Amino acid sequence: MHDLEPHFAWINQYSAAEDERSPFFNREYSEFYYDKTVYNYLIHPQWDHFGSNTLYIKILFADYQDKFAIIEMIGEWNDALYNDIMNLKREVLEVMMAEGINKFVLLGENVMNFHASDDSYYEEWFQDVEEGWIAMINFREHVVEEFQQYHIDYYLNFGGQLDELLWRKMGPRQLFTFIDDILSRRLK
Repeated sequence: MHDLEPHFAWINQYSAAEDERSPFFNREYSEFYYDKTVYNYLIHPQWDHFGSNTLYIKILFADYQDKFAIIEMIGEWNDALYNDIMNLKREVLEVMMAEGINKFVLLGENVMNFHASDDSYYEEWFQDVEEGWIAMINFREHVVEEFQQYHIDYYLNFGGQLDELLWRKMGPRQLFTFIDDILSRRLK
């Protein structure tokens, strides 16, 4: 798992560590010191810790004019033991929403498992984005099934074209436009 790096193709367009509005502004990273783990496996030091013991993220892009953010994830999403959604919402999402972000793209192909608790923070997040949306891209089938089993799919958008999207071949604005078009058709 230590060679699974966050996507770096867009780093010349955006860096959360250099964005004054980002929850990770001024964060410094090591290329050599591996201090984060998932399942006792070391992960690449470029992933950001936000308070979870098993889930890490990287804000790959944020556009405050078009009000969207693209966030890549790795690890185990565990609401049952660690209330990861609460930590994610309080430490990252609320900071971004306070800056006007209301459309979130979560990239989940490296989320190995999901353990649900209740849906209250998902409902709260859904209500907070008002005119926006939350899109889940390329999450594993068993993770999506767990979201559905606990009715979290009432608040998050996934499935169809969002399940096997070749997002790495796109630029961040192209990806956003593609997803926005899909969700605009779905929500009408």
